[in-house]
Amino acid sequence: MTTLTAAASGSFTIGADLTVNRLGFGSMRLTGKGVWGDPTDPDEAVRVLRRAVELGVNFIDTADSYGPFVAEQLIKKALHPYRDDLVIATKAGLTRQGPDRWTPLGRPEYLRQQAELSLRHLGVERIDLFQLHRIDRAVPLEDQVGELRKLQDEGKIRHIGLSEVSVADVRAAQKVAPIATVQNLYNVANRSAEELLDYSTANGIGFIPWYPLATGALAAHGGPLAEIAERTGRTPGRLALAWLLKRSPVVLPIPGTSSVAHLEDNITAAAVQLSDEDFEALAAAV
Repeated sequence: MTTLTAAASGSFTIGADLTVNRLGFGSMRLTGKGVWGDPTDPDEAVRVLRRAVELGVNFIDTADSYGPFVAEQLIKKALHPYRDDLVIATKAGLTRQGPDRWTPLGRPEYLRQQAELSLRHLGVERIDLFQLHRIDRAVPLEDQVGELRKLQDEGKIRHIGLSEVSVADVRAAQKVAPIATVQNLYNVANRSAEELLDYSTANGIGFIPWYPLATGALAAHGGPLAEIAERTGRTPGRLALAWLLKRSPVVLPIPGTSSVAHLEDNITAAAVQLSDEDFEALAAAV
C-alpha cells in the first residue's frame, strides 16, 4: 500500500530559505459556493486542514478574497499555533462583490490594508509568502509591487509572489523587488503558461499551478490520460498531479478539496512515478 505523505513529492526552497514539500494544499474550496461565505460543513473543513498537515503538507495557499477571509480564518482555527515548518501563502489584489465575482484593486493603500488584515486573520507576525492576486492595470505595476516591497522591508511579509502574469510582468516586477513565486492557471490539459514555467525553471522561481487537477478531454474515453489510467490503475487526477511534478522541479501543485477522502487521494499522487514514455505522451497530447 502506498504511504500517504506529501514528502514523497520532493521539496523546493522558496526564496532560498523556505523549504516545502512540493505537493501543497489550496484552500479556495474550503469556502461556500462561488468562493463566497462559510463552507457547508465547517467541521469537515477543519478536519481537511489538520489531515493535510498530518500527511506532510507544509505549504498551504490561501487568499484574503476566499470567503472573503473565510479560508484564512479556518486555517487559523484548524492549525494555530502553527508548526515551525508550515509555510502559509496568502494573496491580495482582488475584491469581492458576491459569489464568483472578482474585481482587481491594486492601489497601494488597499494592498497594505489587506496585508494587515491577513496578518490578523492568520494570527501571524509575518506572512511567509504574500502574492499580488492580480495586477491592476489601472495602477502602475511598480506602485503595486513597491508597496509589497515596503511591507517586506518592514518585516510584515517574507517573500513576494505574483499571480496570473506574463514573463514581461515578472521581469518588470523584478526591477522593484525579488519575486519568489508565480501562480498561473496550468495543468496537463492547459499549457497556456508554458513560457512562464520555462522562465521560472531557468530562474529558480517557484511555479504554483492553480486548477492542477483539470484533465479536459485527455481523460475522456479513449483519451491518452484515460488509457494510462486504465493501464496503470491510477486515477486521472493522480496522474495529472504526477505529470505536473515531473514537468519541472519548481512546480508546486496545490490541489484543493473540502473532503478528507479526496485529500487523501490527492496526496497519494506524491508517490506516483510517471514513466518518461507516459509523460511525453501526455505532453504531446496538448
